[in-house]
Amino acid sequence: MDEYTNNERENLIMKAVIKSLTDLGGIEKRKEVKRNIYDNSTLIPEDYIDYTRKSKQTGNEYKPFDYQFNFAIKHLMLADFVRYPKRGEVELTEKGRKVDLDTFDPVNEVRVLSEPAMKEESEKRKAKKEITETTEIEPEEEMLDSEGIEEVWRAQLNEALKKMSPDKFEMFARGLMKRMGIELDKEIGIQTTADGGLDGFGYITADDFRTTRVALQAKRWEGKVSSPEIDKFRGAMDKYNAEYGIFITTSDYTRSAIEASRIGTRVITLINGDDICDLVAKYEFYVTPVTTYELNNFYFEEE
Repeated sequence: MDEYTNNERENLIMKAVIKSLTDLGGIEKRKEVKRNIYDNSTLIPEDYIDYTRKSKQTGNEYKPFDYQFNFAIKHLMLADFVRYPKRGEVELTEKGRKVDLDTFDPVNEVRVLSEPAMKEESEKRKAKKEITETTEIEPEEEMLDSEGIEEVWRAQLNEALKKMSPDKFEMFARGLMKRMGIELDKEIGIQTTADGGLDGFGYITADDFRTTRVALQAKRWEGKVSSPEIDKFRGAMDKYNAEYGIFITTSDYTRSAIEASRIGTRVITLINGDDICDLVAKYEFYVTPVTTYELNNFYFEEE
């Protein structure tokens, strides 16, 4: 997608978002929409979604796709193609559900409405900034909204997990399995040798008392997990006749790895860095929940 401008990339992503939401039933969490685009979209290449740049100001690496994805959804929301039913979710409106993607024109159907609205929002943010700068807030104190705070703790958690020793990360993964209702085996997957390549093993007992054997693989990686790693894990599952597999990584999976996880009668559940954050929050695993508030525009509008 190197030949496209930023606006053209956002326009393609708008189409991909509408297609994804349509496939997912019209409403889904924002991160699941992004995941669906990564897994299945023919409009957005996998290598572009993975592409990173280094910020000239901070020196930190970032993914241009993440920003363009957020802007694409914002444009669609301002033009009434999607709405936010609750924080973190995106839903197609009636207008969005009626879109014909073969004739959809993001410039004349979306941007003509969304860009003036974005300009107005930008002016309100500037006014809000001027007001907050006159208060007694320390200059170095950073103002974060609730979504910003969410992103901060997730980034901190991912960074902390990546710095863990392999043994500690495997212990963390086993603890998370236990919180998920899996009874851990006292030996398999805990031994450093002769464990068949597993990092955990356990049992799930259903309401009808049927027990399922579950195998765990935990990878504290920077790069993406590829399909050969999934195949190796499936081989390790065979040694203990595991009917079910969970693969946990601090990074993510290639499209070929996702496809490999779905092959055969024993599906392997893939948990990436974002999923880990969701599970840690859901089970409050070594975290403490906090509540904060964000002032809405009422406090910053001129009389």
